[in-house]
Parts: sequence; C-alpha cells; structure tokens
Amino acid sequence: MEVWSGNRAAAESAKRARVQVVSAYPITPQSSVMEYMAQFISDGELDAEMIRVESEHSALSAACGASLSGARTFTATSSQGLMLMAEVLFFASGLRLPIVMALPNRSLESPVNIWSDHQDSLVVRDSGWIQLYANSVQEVHDMIVQAFKLAENERILLPTMVCYEGFLISHVAEVLEPLPQEKVDAFLPEPDPKWAVFDLDNPFQINELLTPEAFPEYRYKQHTAMKRSIDVYKEIGAEFQEKFSRSYEPVMGYKVDDAEVLIVGLGSIMSTTKYVVNELREKGEKIGLVDIKMFRPFPEKEFREITRDARVLAVMDKDIGFGTSGMVYPDITRTWYNRDGPLTMNFIVGLGGREVVPETIKRIYEIAQKADRKVIEKEGEIYWPDTLTEVIM
Repeated sequence: MEVWSGNRAAAESAKRARVQVVSAYPITPQSSVMEYMAQFISDGELDAEMIRVESEHSALSAACGASLSGARTFTATSSQGLMLMAEVLFFASGLRLPIVMALPNRSLESPVNIWSDHQDSLVVRDSGWIQLYANSVQEVHDMIVQAFKLAENERILLPTMVCYEGFLISHVAEVLEPLPQEKVDAFLPEPDPKWAVFDLDNPFQINELLTPEAFPEYRYKQHTAMKRSIDVYKEIGAEFQEKFSRSYEPVMGYKVDDAEVLIVGLGSIMSTTKYVVNELREKGEKIGLVDIKMFRPFPEKEFREITRDARVLAVMDKDIGFGTSGMVYPDITRTWYNRDGPLTMNFIVGLGGREVVPETIKRIYEIAQKADRKVIEKEGEIYWPDTLTEVIM
C-alpha cells in the first residue's frame, strides 16, 4: 500500500501503461501530473518523449501528431486549458486517435475560480471523447490503465478522458494499492498501432475536406463506436477484476434494491453520499445511490436496470447549463423518457468548489422524499440546496 495524491496516482498509472509520448502545458490543478511524468523520464523510470509546448491547444495538437505516428500518447489539463483545447478535441475524436487525458476538474471563469466542479468536462461532453469519472485516488490509478485499453481497442479507437475533481482528489493523499507493473504488462500489452497513418516515405495530407456525400456516414461510425464502448468497457472491467480484484461498471449502485429515493451523481460527491446513505439506512430510511462512472457514452440500459424500482431520482449536478438545468440531468430524464419510470429532480451543488457536506445531501434526500408529481409541477424540479438562499426555478 502507498499514500499518493490523485495526480501522482494518474502519473504512476500512465507510467505503468508505458506511454511513449507525453505532451504538457501547466495549469492548476493539473500541473503536478506532468511534473511527475517529467521526473519519471528524467530518472530513467519511463522511456518516453516529453514535448513541452506553449499552450494547451499546442499540447493536444502535439498529442494528435504523436498518436498519428502510432505512439501511445498521454496528456493532461484542467479548466481553461481544456477550453483552449476545445478545437483540437474534435480533431482527436474525428481522426479516431486513442489519446488518454487526465482531467482534474476545475471551475470555469469568470469570476476567477481555481476550485473544483464539473463544468469544464461536461461542457465538452459531446466532443467525441469517452468520459470516465473517478471518485477516489484508487479509481484514478485504476482507470488510466483501463482507459488506454479501451481507447486502443480496434472496435473503438476513440480518445478517452479520466475526470476527477481538482484538489479534492488531485491534491489529497489517500491510501491505495498500486498496480504491479508485471500485471499491467499482462493486462495492457504494447500498442499495436492500427490507427497509425504517418508514412514518411509516402507523405500525404491528413484530415482532408469531406463532402456531404460521405460526412453523415462518418459521424454514424463515430457514434456507433462510442456506443459500442460500453460493452467493451464492461469486458475490460471483467478482465481487470480477474487480475486486480477491483471492478468498475459503467454505472454502480449501492443499496438500490429496496430504495425509494436514489441519489445520482458523478465523482467525489458520491463518496460523501455513501456515508450519508449508511447513516440514514441505520435510521430505517430507504435511500441508495447511483454512481455514474462512464458518462460518455451514457449507459442508458444499465442505468434503467439499476434505477427501475426507485420512486424518485435526485440528480446532483456539480455544473450548470445556464438557462436550462444541470448537464447530467437531461441524460437521466432522456433515459426514462416515454417509459414508466421514477420521478426525477435536479439539485445544483458544489459550484466553484463549495463543499458538498453530509447536511446538504440529507437536505436533498428530505426534499426528494416528500416529492410527488404535483409538488414538482407546482414548485419546479431544479433546486439549489447549498446556496445561501434556496432558489426554485
């Protein structure tokens, strides 16, 4: 067992994946991921090329070039850095490049804020990247290796980001069990770069103009590969469970069988929610939780299976889609649309790093427990329970 921060856990996992090219530009709270990678390379622990660039846009552009050559490629960013990468995110996914990115989540400006919420990753949720969400240092460490195996699978070939909260996970140290190198080598073999297209002896232009006659079919192929990644991720999870005795399903339930109210969310808030669920269960309350590990693609079938017997789904969003709702909430409602399913309510929490404490989650449970269709129709379904004055929209 070791005591590592989330950022070290991400870097140690990338090292064990034997990445070949690392592109880097610093931004809080990501910077130490790449500091660790630079140290591994400098100390001879990792045989890789580190490319230091002048911006996050260039960092992902360099990663695309490296991946096109067939290299196993890794990068990291946060917040405004991800926004500067936005243009290139679509290049990476459109070119079907299996880049893996560590993303310690951080709020977007303005006002200036360096603390954590999910606004950055969820703004780009539809950029064609697979999105995995970790809620502990151990999960960060385990998911990076699995992300490479998923992204490089020839049935998928899509870039993948592993998201985890800045500071709350990136800088907080926890006890974890490191992945043994020999077992990782057996789990994740050397890359067989079927995606490589660079041929220095036969130069040609990449990413040529695609006319309307072919463009929709190309997007359809991207979409079907993304949907297919749910089953491939489950296959990878089963193999990971066999080798490392830990597993992560696309959606994971806790005490859901007889729960009337299920708290739904992503990331570290689900660890706090588990604590609350255990406390309220001791008092006889019928509460459970649903932890979404894979948000893109959204595992609709798996989510319905876990939540079908609940009366109310209380969806916690650490983000806001201005003028509409949180950005997790629409996927939940769409999953049950035109089906006889639970009532759904949306709770906006944790923006700009405001702590989501047990009392906040208990308050969410109390509101959800009392809800029925008439209450939702009268008062609205979107709540801000941790603001100084509750706002019902």
